[in-house]
Amino acid sequence: MAQSFLIFDFGTDETAAQQARHKIEGWKQAFRLGNKILLKFEREEAAEGDGSRAKAAGENESASIKKPAAKGKKDDGGAPAEAPSRIRLLIRLDFSDHEKLSHQRWLDRIPTEDPFKFTKAETVRHTDDSFSKTLELFDSLD
Repeated sequence: MAQSFLIFDFGTDETAAQQARHKIEGWKQAFRLGNKILLKFEREEAAEGDGSRAKAAGENESASIKKPAAKGKKDDGGAPAEAPSRIRLLIRLDFSDHEKLSHQRWLDRIPTEDPFKFTKAETVRHTDDSFSKTLELFDSLD
């Protein structure tokens, strides 16, 4: 199977990253792609601030997990605002060998669409040296 990764760096723009996620999910449903296109977010915390800010952010995440309705909304409880984190979107294209044309079309299409075209993009194919490192990173993300 030919696998490729598309890596998009959204910087600190959470709304653009969520628009990109929504676009991919729409394609998966519309074209019945199933697990042929998978996406995961990699979030790197900003270097500024101390560990207490990261701890508070972790507490806010656990609270949002308990209350799904509050997910994505801003916290008005007086907690300190979270430091902006760097957001990277990793998309894995996993088409079988007889679907090479579909694989290539998605590799060409995704970077030209609206939420993706203004971001720094990187393509990692299964023949690249960094493929194994990227695969490990993708598997380690939730």
